[in-house]
Amino acid sequence: MNDRAPSKSQPPEKRARVRATLKGRRVDPRAREEVAALLKDRRRDLLIEYLHRIQDRHGHLSAAHLVALADEMKLAMTEVYEVATFYHHFDVIKDGDTAPPAITVRVCDSIACEMAGAKDLLAKLPGILGKDVRVLHAPCIGRCETAPAAVVGQNPLPHANIEKIAALVKAKAVKHPERGSGGKHPHLEIVSPACVDYAAYRAKGGYALARSCIDGAKQREEVIAVMENSGLRGLGGAGFPAGRKWKSVAAEPAPRLMAINIDEGEPGTFKDRWYLERDPHRFIEGALIAAWAVGIDEVYIYLRDEYHGCRAILEKEIAALQANPPCKLPLIHLRRGAGAYICGEESAMIESIEGKRGMPRLRPPYVAQVGLFGRPTLEHNMETLHWVCEILERGADWFASQGRNGRKGLRSFSVSGRVKKPGVHLAPAGITVKELIGEYCGGMLDGHGFYAYLPGGASGGILPASMADIPLDFDTLNQYGCFIGSAAVVILSDKDRATSAARNLTKFFSEESCGQCTPCRVGTAKTLKLIEKSKWDQPLLKELSQAMMDASICGLGQAAPNPVLSVMKYFPQEVT
Repeated sequence: MNDRAPSKSQPPEKRARVRATLKGRRVDPRAREEVAALLKDRRRDLLIEYLHRIQDRHGHLSAAHLVALADEMKLAMTEVYEVATFYHHFDVIKDGDTAPPAITVRVCDSIACEMAGAKDLLAKLPGILGKDVRVLHAPCIGRCETAPAAVVGQNPLPHANIEKIAALVKAKAVKHPERGSGGKHPHLEIVSPACVDYAAYRAKGGYALARSCIDGAKQREEVIAVMENSGLRGLGGAGFPAGRKWKSVAAEPAPRLMAINIDEGEPGTFKDRWYLERDPHRFIEGALIAAWAVGIDEVYIYLRDEYHGCRAILEKEIAALQANPPCKLPLIHLRRGAGAYICGEESAMIESIEGKRGMPRLRPPYVAQVGLFGRPTLEHNMETLHWVCEILERGADWFASQGRNGRKGLRSFSVSGRVKKPGVHLAPAGITVKELIGEYCGGMLDGHGFYAYLPGGASGGILPASMADIPLDFDTLNQYGCFIGSAAVVILSDKDRATSAARNLTKFFSEESCGQCTPCRVGTAKTLKLIEKSKWDQPLLKELSQAMMDASICGLGQAAPNPVLSVMKYFPQEVT
């Protein structure tokens, strides 16, 4: 017998009342109609896509729309709410709260943009633009070569200043660039050179190699062997040998999937955007070849939400490819991130593709064994696939012969900071930062002396100019407490301080921690408080850093101490 059931022997006023409706919020009919109009399949993995559609249409996510979405997708309200509030780019509005203004200006204040004056912009813009425009600081938006960079609505603004931002805000004030578009972007201004479209790529012989592979002119084992012999390593930061990864995933039971990581949120990194804006089909063809070699029928492309222009390009070019395919194609899905640096970590990206919070998974099992939707998954950075065609066409020996100082291959260095020619510079692996600045970047800016550099973005540590002769490649920097990662090189001058750089980077890590594990969540926040002081408590910082490196679940917490440890080791004069 259920001891919670009301007893009939009790008087009516003592009996528990039975609810006429289910517990929880009732669905507003109008909100249900608005949400249902934006949905297609009610699959769980499309939750983030649908949250984007609602926000693109209405400018924010109201409680009524979240309740309606949960009901339509047969999900608990908590599942929808926890995902919507996890990502930076979703504006969840509670009952009674005011919706955000129609236009939001995001000013990047990561290291390159801070060096270029982002703090001054953030201080002055609210008073100039007024209460009808929201001004927010933003983590790296992947435009470090045009620092300071800002985004008005979804329109990037390079070399931003108050006049440029105010003019663009005025131009967009008539209508929010995304609102009412249902997820499309008819008013988006793409700040990029003309890219090679599908017709132009095919006219130059594009997709001939993929067609020859898929039609049987090449053997899978032969292609994988070329990739192995080339020495190409994963260019998202981890550096795992590409050919070996293909072989290991191909050995797992079918069906297998591919996840392509274009969530380059590492401050200082913008190479993927650089290539996407110019030649998107080069990496797509590489992906088709990899899918064929490994035996994959579905490909998921995960693109960071900051790259709205790239999303417009990819939507257009993938549609053109599918409308006139050069060969049999796998299913290609384009998924949109929502503002979370942690989703650059492969398992967090997979969680996000599945429509969940982007929290890293515990390993083992590895994603090559149990990845996307529980299937063996080939995960690659976009630039890794960008090189596949050229390596297969020109041979493994060609690629392996390109390095300097005993290293192999080519690297796309994202260079920003105090140099005359910031940008993506294709250079031999193993080049030194001194050679990179002199041969590719036009030297230091006038009036600036070389002081320090970040060899691998926010995570890669900070080295002094006196250590400018170290070859830049995988494994060459480890003995110095640094690493190359995604080859994001940020140059500091004698007008900068390593301590300021460390504070900027630690603030970024603290804000971007997913919060899943205590060492990272608490450690980054505590570190930031400690280094805000003029004199650092070095014993405590070293102890805290060791705990983070030993016990954090993923690379964010493990690498977050690198800037602080570098400063204490190589710039002691700044912290005592």
